[in-house]
Amino acid sequence: MQRKILIVEDESMIALDLKLILTKAGYQVCGMASSVPEALELVSAHKPELVLLDIYLKGSKTGIDLAHILTERNIAFVYLSANFDSGILDKAKATQPYGFLVKPFRQNELLITLEVAFYRHQNSLESKIRNQKAFENTVREIISDTGDQDQKFLRVISSLQQYVPFDYITITKISPAQNRKVYTTFLRIGFNEYQQIGTIEFLNIARITNEEMKVLHPDSGAVTKLEYANGIDFHRDNQSNRLRKLVAKTFDLHSGLKLPVLATDGNIYAVSFYSRKDEGYNNDHLTFLSYANQTLIPAFDNTWSSKFETSPFEEATSTGFSYVVPANVPVADKKIIGNSHQILTVQDMVSIVAPLDTSVLILGESGTGKERIAKSIHQLSSRNKQPLVIVNCASLPANLIESELFGHEKGSFTGALERRLGKFELADKGTIFLDEIGEMPQELQVKLLRVLQEQEIERIGGKAPIKINVRIIAATNRVLEKEVEEGRFRLDLYYRLYVFPILIPPLRERKEDIPVLADHFIAYFSAKIGRKVNGISNEVLDQLMSYNWPGNVRELEHLIERSILLNSGPVLQQIFLPKLYSSALNAKPSEELLKSDEQNSRDHIVAVLRKCKGRVSGAGGAAEILDMQPTTLHSKIKKLGIQKEDY
Repeated sequence: MQRKILIVEDESMIALDLKLILTKAGYQVCGMASSVPEALELVSAHKPELVLLDIYLKGSKTGIDLAHILTERNIAFVYLSANFDSGILDKAKATQPYGFLVKPFRQNELLITLEVAFYRHQNSLESKIRNQKAFENTVREIISDTGDQDQKFLRVISSLQQYVPFDYITITKISPAQNRKVYTTFLRIGFNEYQQIGTIEFLNIARITNEEMKVLHPDSGAVTKLEYANGIDFHRDNQSNRLRKLVAKTFDLHSGLKLPVLATDGNIYAVSFYSRKDEGYNNDHLTFLSYANQTLIPAFDNTWSSKFETSPFEEATSTGFSYVVPANVPVADKKIIGNSHQILTVQDMVSIVAPLDTSVLILGESGTGKERIAKSIHQLSSRNKQPLVIVNCASLPANLIESELFGHEKGSFTGALERRLGKFELADKGTIFLDEIGEMPQELQVKLLRVLQEQEIERIGGKAPIKINVRIIAATNRVLEKEVEEGRFRLDLYYRLYVFPILIPPLRERKEDIPVLADHFIAYFSAKIGRKVNGISNEVLDQLMSYNWPGNVRELEHLIERSILLNSGPVLQQIFLPKLYSSALNAKPSEELLKSDEQNSRDHIVAVLRKCKGRVSGAGGAAEILDMQPTTLHSKIKKLGIQKEDY
């Protein structure tokens, strides 16, 4: 049966060319439209399986407007465009297209993109069905378990986290027959750890009295339908709901989702999910919960625990407990340190994507730990027994990068004395991590795009393509949207990589993680160096918390190591922040204080050399402490311009 495709393109010549190519390739073109109203008529009449969609169309509406409608109707679409800017790119990205073609494009690129789009759409549908079945099976296992009722209830709540992420959740049990309303509330404080917020806890955190709480609660509003609100809409809705407004302010929440569950005994469970992210919820969550509603009815009926009940109309109760719930998803690498909501989101995403073969794009500033995230994804995947090949695109010479990635045949160019396998072949059946992908030359970007589309490579001088089975994880500290807009990065490659983006937050945006990170590095380096250091003073911690961390976690790591080397007691009483850093704890560092990674590396090496009295090699030498070869350290000393008088 021919697959039906609708072409929405305002340039008739391009539309006719597309129709000719698609017809010859065996597709059925069910229509051509040049505006959104015209396209909607054809969609209703012919129900296409996929739409080729230009962004700029005739009339007041754009292809992005049409994309939102196609998403609601579960129709796949691929963007066509030659003109774009960062604003349009952001809007297009938010619609989650199944592909992107940059005009002009080759016939083969079009056909491959369509095949990939159909595959991804089908895989998306199957993934949703798998998620629904997996949740149903999980709940069934929980209900049939012989464990404690309260633990079963906690497991039901935590099992929702993988499918509808939340930082705060409230479940209100309404019994109309008894005219009684009780609720239970949990705050997420760790990857699989939750703190129950009883009445007293909430009163203390929100700084209100129980009498004030009683006044607020009646206008909390009923949960009557499945709906969500993000960002501005969420806060606007809360203006007429004083309790929700207070909850959002108290726990820094910026989006919410409501779910009513009608139990078999006539009771109603009103579930409210909250997220600290501005765009915490979307239609996929509504789709999942529409199905999961029927699964949650027996879940709540059979596991609701009176242990967690609280009511503002009764005497204030306190729980004061946190609960560690057995994780029902792969747990992210323990070296991903922190409990901030930003880093918990990263751990969630790692756990979700790791078992899949999906390409991943890791975004974040230098020093945030992108390589650690890539390693964690590989370790939690089914490919973990196969190689993880790491390639730093920024460090490869421009004239050798193609050979490094794809390999070459003997005699294919001057100096090719033997056949050499490229990084992609070495990673076959495993994972390749392309760090600093934004540095890749444009001519190589085209070849990488073909590798992603066709899953095959060709060695330099080779006579035939070679099939490979490689999962690609890419990372960059650049803003790729800006690189695309300025013509340095291909838009189609960007979309092909942007299947599952993970944004690593800078350390200055998650300072609550600094104490636990500092403790981790102190324990690691004190054991490595052989010093008995087991803590830091409050003054030092204040300085760490007030610093802006331009070098992120890597800078903190180097700073702790350097401070341990120069410290003589069991507690760090002094740290060695960059000299230009203001001593005023509350002062914000100016731009001139922000050091580059190279400058931080230089400071670190100089400090170690001073401690070792200039000795590079041998036992107790700088190379041993820095965990590198003496020859490598000598090269770094020369490259960084370190002189003997510096240490």
